[in-house]
Amino acid sequence: MDKEKIHGIVEAQREFFRSGATLPVKFRIEQLKKLKQAVIQNSRKLEDALCEDLGRAPLEAYFCDIGSTLMEINEAIKGLRRWARPETHFSGLHCFPSVTTKVYKMPYGVSLIISPFNFPVFLSLGVLVPAIAGGNTAIIKASSKSARCTAVLKEVLAGIFPENYVTVIDGGHDVADMCLAERFDKIFYTGSPKVGVHVLSEAAKNLTPTALELGGETGNWCVVRKDADLKDAARKIAFFKILNAGQICININQVAVAKEVAADFLEELKKAFVSQIGEDPVHNPEYPHLINKAAYDKCVANAEPYKDRIVFGGTGDEATCKYAPTIIYPVDSSEEIVRKELFCPLLPVVPFEDSEVEKVLGTIAEREHGLSLYIFTKDVAWAKKTMQRMQYGGGCINEVCLHMMVKGAPFNGVGHSGMGAYHGKWGFMEFTHPQTVLIGSTKFNLPLREHPYSKGRKDRLIRMIEK
Repeated sequence: MDKEKIHGIVEAQREFFRSGATLPVKFRIEQLKKLKQAVIQNSRKLEDALCEDLGRAPLEAYFCDIGSTLMEINEAIKGLRRWARPETHFSGLHCFPSVTTKVYKMPYGVSLIISPFNFPVFLSLGVLVPAIAGGNTAIIKASSKSARCTAVLKEVLAGIFPENYVTVIDGGHDVADMCLAERFDKIFYTGSPKVGVHVLSEAAKNLTPTALELGGETGNWCVVRKDADLKDAARKIAFFKILNAGQICININQVAVAKEVAADFLEELKKAFVSQIGEDPVHNPEYPHLINKAAYDKCVANAEPYKDRIVFGGTGDEATCKYAPTIIYPVDSSEEIVRKELFCPLLPVVPFEDSEVEKVLGTIAEREHGLSLYIFTKDVAWAKKTMQRMQYGGGCINEVCLHMMVKGAPFNGVGHSGMGAYHGKWGFMEFTHPQTVLIGSTKFNLPLREHPYSKGRKDRLIRMIEK
C-alpha cells in the first residue's frame, strides 16, 4: 500500500458518492443486511482470528465483538427509515409567506475509520454501520497489531462491497499517516489520546469533521464506598479486569476503596479472580493475552516498582504474553501508576477515608476526563448526584461496562477521552450533518425586510416579532 494507491481509492470513493448511489435509504438498508449476513456466515472465522490475535475464548469473542456488531446492525436496520426522515419545521411569522422549512440528514461523503487492536471487529464494523447508515462511503484503516483480524475483515468486506464503496486498508502508522494526508469528509478514530491529538491536527488541515473515542490520559476510576455490597462489587470488577486482559478503553484503571472496608474488599476481589479464572490464570486457555511482547513488557515494567505491594497476581509468561490479574495495594492517589492509562491487568487500589470521598472526587475532577466512571454504594441518590456533576464519557452505578450496550444510548468521551458519539441513532447523527432548507413562496411576499426602512409601519411591525 502506497500513497498513490490510497489516493486512487479515496478518489474512486468520492466519485461513487457523488453519483448519488449511497443516498437512498433502501440502498443503505440493503448494504446493512449484506453486512449482517457476512458477519453471521464468517462468525467462526472471526472468532478464530480473535483467538489468534488476543487469545479470546470463543464466547468472549462472540459476546464482545461479533454479537455486539450484530446488535448494532439490527438497530440500524430497524431505525434507519425513522432516523433519516427529513424534519419539517414551521418557519415562523417573520419568514411569512415562506412558512415551511425542512431539515435533511445528509451524509458527509467519504469517511475514514481508524480502528484499534483491542476490539478489532466491533470497533471496525461497529463504526462502519453508522457510516453506511448515514449514506457515506468508508475506508477502514485496521490495526496492524491484530493482523489476523485485519486480514479476515479485509477478505469479508471485499466479498460483499466494491472497493469504491467500502474497503479495508492494512499497515502500520506510516499507512495511517498516508490516509490522514488525504482529504476526507469525515474521520472517526478510536485509540489513545496521544495519537488522537495527531489525528485531529492532521484533520484540521482540511477542517475535516472528526470523532475521537479515546481511553483517557489518566484512566478510568472506580469508587467503592464503605456501604457498598463488597462481594457484588468485587465480582463485577474482577470480571471486567479479566475481560480482554484489561485491554479495554472503558476498563477500570484504578479502584478507590474506603479504608473501613478495604481489607474485606481485597479478600472478596481475590476470591472473585480465583473463582472466575482460577489460581493459575497464566496457563488458563480462556484467559486472553496481551496483544504483543511490547505490551507485555510495558505491563511488567509498570508492575516492577510496586512488587513489594503486589497482594495478588504479579506473575506472567513472556512466551505467551499472558500476565495475571494483579492487585497492587496500597497506592496513593499521587503515585505515577494512577496518573496514566495502564491498558493491562494491573489494578492499583487507593484507600481513602469514606468521610473524605469528596477529596477523591476532587482528585478525579482535577485530572483529564476519563471515558468511564464507576461507583459502588447503597446510597444511589448520592451516586446519581455525583454522576451528574462529574465530567467523563459514561459510566455505571453498582455495575461495570454495560452502559455501552444499552440500545439508543450514546457511547462517547469528553476532552482527553474523546469527542463525538455513536451507537444506534447517535452514530447515524455522527455520520450525517443536518441541512436546513427553507421552501420559499413566490406569492404574498411583503416588502417589510427591504429598503427603504424609513417608510410606513415597518419599524412597528418588525419589532412585533419579539412579542
